Amino acid sequence: MICEEDMLKFEKNLNVEYYTLKEFDLISGESLKDLVVEYLTIGKPAKNEKGEIINGITFFHGLGGSCTSIKRLHKIIANKKALDTGKYFIISITTLGSPNSYCPSNSDLGVKFPSYTIEDMVNFQKEFLYEKFRIKHLKGLIGNSMGGFEALTWGVLYPGDMDFIISLVSSYKCAGHEYAIAKIVNTIIENDPEYNNGYYNKALKSIGLANQVVYPIAFSMKHYMNLSNDEIDKDLNEAMLNFKTYDGNDVILRNNASSCYNIENELDKIIAETLIIAINQDQYFPPELNAIVMSKMIKNSKLIIYDSDLGHLGTGEIFKVENELKEFLNQYG
Repeated sequence: MICEEDMLKFEKNLNVEYYTLKEFDLISGESLKDLVVEYLTIGKPAKNEKGEIINGITFFHGLGGSCTSIKRLHKIIANKKALDTGKYFIISITTLGSPNSYCPSNSDLGVKFPSYTIEDMVNFQKEFLYEKFRIKHLKGLIGNSMGGFEALTWGVLYPGDMDFIISLVSSYKCAGHEYAIAKIVNTIIENDPEYNNGYYNKALKSIGLANQVVYPIAFSMKHYMNLSNDEIDKDLNEAMLNFKTYDGNDVILRNNASSCYNIENELDKIIAETLIIAINQDQYFPPELNAIVMSKMIKNSKLIIYDSDLGHLGTGEIFKVENELKEFLNQYG
């Protein structure tokens, strides 16, 4: 099981930094200026004779996360571990639309913030990596959940940019119950009288209700059955109270970007070696409907599935397949 104390200790040692992109163009044609990028790095960069960083690995967080979400992988990040800090320069970025990078709540745009896509999120991070680190080619991409959308989309759009891709509890499209949940969450927020068509000036309690909607599928069915009703009530209450940490316009636009994601017909463009990691008990992305199907459509892909009662949040137990991860990564230095 995950040790929360160890995870918090790891997080406290992370050095979060900020950079500003002077200008960024969305695929819609809209241009944005002075975009804050939140990021952190782990390990040291190695450079070739041209001074180019050659050991970069980028981590992409999930829907409600940030660059510090890499803490969930802390058991495999250290010298001689799978993500060997003696070999790799790991860059974790808070993506476009997520606080505290450039988003509705972290700009002066609010509800006027333009719609964006997963492709825009990829380009945002791609431009940051070049401007800040002059990185043109990455050793690899690691994407968790929504972050997997970004990693795989990068592999489709810019197939020569990386040596490998690791997709964690993710998929090749947003569909079914995941799509429905995104729509329901947005409807709850948009129908809150205090939302006021996006013109609000305080935390929206409706986001707490939206958090409760997501709660029943975050973990495995077994996890919930092992909880007493009192414990479930406590969890639901905490989900309701957590509304103060989210912004309505942030949530809505991020859900819209994710719910439009579908690269099913483009997976053959990926040429990088791809490792697909799934969890049997994941209710968000059941392997038989997502990872297994995807592995058959991506050439040069390998599939690993493990068990975790934490379900979709079971990447915190990725140490269960560390040996397989090491075997995969050892071919890249």
